[in-house]
Amino acid sequence: MTRTARFALDPAFTVGTVDPRLFGSFVEHLGRCVYTGIFEPDHPTADEAGLRQDVLELVRELGVTAIRYPGGNFVSGYKWEDSVGPAEERPRRLDLAWRTTESNRFGLSEYIAFLRKVGPQAEPMMAVNLGTRGVAEAIELQEYANHPAGTELSDRRIAHGDKDPFGIRLWCLGNEMDGPWQTGHKTAEEYGRLAAETARAMRQIDKDVELVACGSSGQGMDTFAEWEAKVLQETYDLVDYISLHAYYEEHDGDRDSFLASAVDMESFIENVVATCDHVGARLKSKKKINLSFDEWNVWYMSRTDAEVSALDWPEAPRLLEDVYSVTDAVVFGSLLVALLRHADRVTVACLAQLVNVIAPIMTEPGGAAWRQTTFFPFAQAARYGRGEVLDVRVSGPTYDTKRHGTADLLHATAVRAEDGTVTLFAVNRSQTESLPLEVTLHGMELGEVVEHSVLADADPDARNTLAEPERVAPHAGTGARLEDGTLKATLEPLSWNVIRLG
Repeated sequence: MTRTARFALDPAFTVGTVDPRLFGSFVEHLGRCVYTGIFEPDHPTADEAGLRQDVLELVRELGVTAIRYPGGNFVSGYKWEDSVGPAEERPRRLDLAWRTTESNRFGLSEYIAFLRKVGPQAEPMMAVNLGTRGVAEAIELQEYANHPAGTELSDRRIAHGDKDPFGIRLWCLGNEMDGPWQTGHKTAEEYGRLAAETARAMRQIDKDVELVACGSSGQGMDTFAEWEAKVLQETYDLVDYISLHAYYEEHDGDRDSFLASAVDMESFIENVVATCDHVGARLKSKKKINLSFDEWNVWYMSRTDAEVSALDWPEAPRLLEDVYSVTDAVVFGSLLVALLRHADRVTVACLAQLVNVIAPIMTEPGGAAWRQTTFFPFAQAARYGRGEVLDVRVSGPTYDTKRHGTADLLHATAVRAEDGTVTLFAVNRSQTESLPLEVTLHGMELGEVVEHSVLADADPDARNTLAEPERVAPHAGTGARLEDGTLKATLEPLSWNVIRLG
């Protein structure tokens, strides 16, 4: 490769400020995400609440903020009353979404306790069941969770041992209601009316709640865009966000297309923004609807149907336990770049999921916890991706893909912190060639390359496993330097790069 990738950075040209909620995650009652994931009372590291402290340490290191709960598809059959009160008295239920049995030993109070132990950055993001239930159950849950005292439901919470309200501000109005797989699936008209009535009732309790309406489950849905338009026609003045969900995997050995997955993600975001703004214009509203990308990840979904259909109602089976490669981590990093590049409108995002289930953290029951390859890009972005996203417009080499057309070999963004330091996040999509990078810096007093961290490997299929939990980790890049106001660096083939300028 002879051509160099180039772009310029200037603090006068920004995309928007990163909302901390962009680094959210997701805990669903699915597989081992909860049981033997975050909650395992018999584990040697378990605290008095049954939470695995080795997992808590990794969750803190990961840097997640808003944590969505309890689903996902699970929520469309969820009875919140089953998940409160003495654990030994809670009923066992069939979970239709994942053909498993739910013990309810971990419930609403345990979720809030988990968040509090993660730390002050961890915020609840609660989903209500609009599949098999409706307005009444949603406002009853809200009252139980958030009302201080003096009503039957708030006093029930206090009697259950939770004197302080849970303070849940951010609520999802159902999950993937456009999907025929969803228990209680609805048309856009049916869901839009139900979401609007639920939103009105929840705002009667608290006018300042933040509400997420269900968008399409993916850009490939037959009803995509029409669904958003019809739902927002009903809910525009009542909700704050509309949701997006997207998962990516390598198909039939087409790694070039897989590495360009973020091309699809960015078009998805831009198409939803266009739809939101079209509805707003039609309603003559000055309000802007923001986006909650509350499910995203690399997920080898093609394996899932066979896994789930073979189940006969077990409790917390091993499900969706994808083991991620270096290639997966590079694509994952590129998806993070896509989210940051749209930080003006994507102000909530949730990596699905947090532990064991398509997750950056893996555990063995009774044994170790370790970091998957995808852990590292997320932790670095959550730590250094705070501040103003600078406008990055890449000029450089491209390549052709079967799925996503022409794509830039360089996928990049940059974030300027309050103290003036700048962090570049950059992916080289070439599988075989290093990529020279030149970044012209305007109007910024930057004097040194503080760090160049690289996630790449001679074996692009290398993974971290129980047997080799530290096989893959970021390493230091070489040669990055500042010359006369220009950053010069070389990006290794198939790599995720974090370059910090001080």
